[in-house]
Amino acid sequence: MNKLELIQEVKEKGHLTRDEASKVVEVFFGEMGKAFIKGERVEIRGLCSFSIKEYKGYSGRNPKTGKNVQVAPKKSPFFKCGKELKERVDYPIN
Repeated sequence: MNKLELIQEVKEKGHLTRDEASKVVEVFFGEMGKAFIKGERVEIRGLCSFSIKEYKGYSGRNPKTGKNVQVAPKKSPFFKCGKELKERVDYPIN
């Protein structure tokens, strides 16, 4: 499912106009993005959680030139599947 398909589902199930459904989806993802920027954890009970993982800098090697390079520390979003979602995927309801 992509963003446009999600908007379509919100529109149909929420009995909203396309613009209203689009706004709901935009606000949802916008607020998640703001939380990530602040370094906050986002949890959607029964589905998943997102957090920011911090990686330390390290010494690496450029595979093209073979020279050693210093890789800077970085932050990256991390997704963790919830127990209920794991169970739904593993044992789908027909």
